[in-house]
Amino acid sequence: MRSNPNRPSVPALADVRNLGILAHVDAGKTTVTERFLYLTGATHKRGEVHDGTTVTDFDSQERDRGITIFAAAVSCEWDGHWFNLIDTPGHVDFADEVERSLRVLDGAIAVFDAVAGVEPQSESVWRQADRHGVPRIVFVNKLDRAGADLDRAVDSIRRRLHTVPLVVQLPIGREDGFTGVVDLLRMRALVWTDGCGPREGAVPDELKQEADRRRRLLEETVAELHPAALEEFCARSALSEPTLTAALRDLTRGGEGVVVLCGSAYRDRGIEPLLDAVAAYLPSPLDVHPVRGTLDGETRERAADPAEPFAGLVFKVNSTATGRLTCLRIYAGTIRKGDTVLDAGTGRGERIGRILRLHADRQTELEQAVAGDIVAVVGPKAARAGTTLCAPGAPLVLEPPVAADPVVSVAVEAARNTDTERLVSALARLVEEDPSLAVRTDPETGQMVLAGMGELHLEVAVEKIRRAHGLEVGVGRPQVAYRETVVRGVTGHVHRHVKQDGGAGQFAHVVIDVAPLGAEEGEEEFVFTSTVTGGRVPREYVRAVEDGCRDALAQGPLGGHPVTGVRVTLTDGATHAKDSSELAFRTAGRYALREALRASAMVLLEPVTEVTVTVPESAVGAVLGDLAARRGRVTASGVVAMGSTVLTATVPLAELFGYATGLRSRTHGRGTFSTCPAGYLPAPSR
Repeated sequence: MRSNPNRPSVPALADVRNLGILAHVDAGKTTVTERFLYLTGATHKRGEVHDGTTVTDFDSQERDRGITIFAAAVSCEWDGHWFNLIDTPGHVDFADEVERSLRVLDGAIAVFDAVAGVEPQSESVWRQADRHGVPRIVFVNKLDRAGADLDRAVDSIRRRLHTVPLVVQLPIGREDGFTGVVDLLRMRALVWTDGCGPREGAVPDELKQEADRRRRLLEETVAELHPAALEEFCARSALSEPTLTAALRDLTRGGEGVVVLCGSAYRDRGIEPLLDAVAAYLPSPLDVHPVRGTLDGETRERAADPAEPFAGLVFKVNSTATGRLTCLRIYAGTIRKGDTVLDAGTGRGERIGRILRLHADRQTELEQAVAGDIVAVVGPKAARAGTTLCAPGAPLVLEPPVAADPVVSVAVEAARNTDTERLVSALARLVEEDPSLAVRTDPETGQMVLAGMGELHLEVAVEKIRRAHGLEVGVGRPQVAYRETVVRGVTGHVHRHVKQDGGAGQFAHVVIDVAPLGAEEGEEEFVFTSTVTGGRVPREYVRAVEDGCRDALAQGPLGGHPVTGVRVTLTDGATHAKDSSELAFRTAGRYALREALRASAMVLLEPVTEVTVTVPESAVGAVLGDLAARRGRVTASGVVAMGSTVLTATVPLAELFGYATGLRSRTHGRGTFSTCPAGYLPAPSR
């Protein structure tokens, strides 16, 4: 298990692993990454989160706050395999960073706290990985903590993530006495002493019976899931190590099970077997399906082959002191310095000035990059996250990652009027780097509004402007994104649009029904249908009416908020031989729906959030009272290790501003919480 510092300049594709580290806040993602870099020889000193010396948390805000905010890519080599690794944020406000990273990864390590097990954001990022079909292995971290319990953590994985955990290690020692693991595949013990690598030996006598039992359980579970393993198990009543390893690899890559390892990253225990597991079980670019894209409406595939035409997907853009870095995953082909590539979104050619191997905030220059690489390039001017760069002679558009809609906003303004233009430029650059942020100008107040995924997200964004651009920025109270919906509609609403001001006029007559969407229609925001018969409204005019109705949904009658959950049916209409047009019917549709909504019974919807709060038992009463004062509804509670209680509640997002400060005050700094969007509910009457 020794690293090889003399890696090949172009590693074989079968030996490349593109993986991410996923976890809840404070589960130990960044510490795992730091140990990877140290043990593989990529760094020569262990970085520590609490000292602010980690490689991947290089931003000043990350070091001040002690959390990962921005996804950071690093590379290292282990036992002949080349790892391109992305350390992702664990806070829900930065879930879009995780989403964009998962879009370009082939595998992932999910890190869980051995005391807490599956936490809310752990579950959230797991579901994100499910959506992208990313194979995972699990590392149960912090086994040296008081209250750590591998079996309880594994049980939470089974219950909450609905997967089959395949535990391949048995801890040696508990809590502060944790010293190593039993490898259940090779039936050997690995023991670490401080500052030294693992010492291999026989399984301790006191653990031999338990190790045999767990090995048998692992074999039985694998045989149930894997046909070839089942055949050998039936013939020999056991599985050989090669068969078991091959079956675990297949089950991991197919998503039928997840290999579980354990250790303590902070104390350097269990990291070498985790590195081996990445190489053994997670897929290479050759093991995943060829990337699919579209060209002229047709789906095309392109294999992970350096000889194929070039195709890459941009997943991150960074503005640095040395220029604009465009981070991309190369799915096919080869690019070299000086090449011209096609921006499939704009149709423009872009010259590749430099190619850089990423090591967080440092880079190494390369002459070329090939399929399977994750690199940064300097040169493209207009590329954004989600942009496809491809060979000019073989265009292809890859599916971009989906950016989440912002839910919290603040009004921002420069402290000095002379700095307004600089603020506008800084905000534009910020949105370019982070697509989950949005900037708009309020048409009524003229204020610049910055919207994002949560309070912390906006705090970080504003502080970045202050530090990076030296601007004093004033911030107003955050506003939430309300919605409006219909609870009782109208039928037979008539609107007649007539305009005659010389020349060709405009004429459109429409009759519409408006109703709320039913529960069986799921999360649809708007459904439009037409029951007009006899050609009274031509098909192209029906489409224009639908477009007009969509225009009207942008501002509801209650407070100008977007309208959702509405069904509109066009039941009748009339045309004029000369004056009817698509523009006339679009205008009629817009005004008809606006009038119909004013005549309907409407209700204001507010975004709500599922809040999971972990507090000491002595503070439960105060925290429950505060949640009630914030109109929270407690949905679950339970006791975890070390005298802590976990409360789950649904709380309106508008009531959560400043909650972190209030919680710290009520729990003397010992309470923590996480949030997850939970949709919209009717707001109380004002």
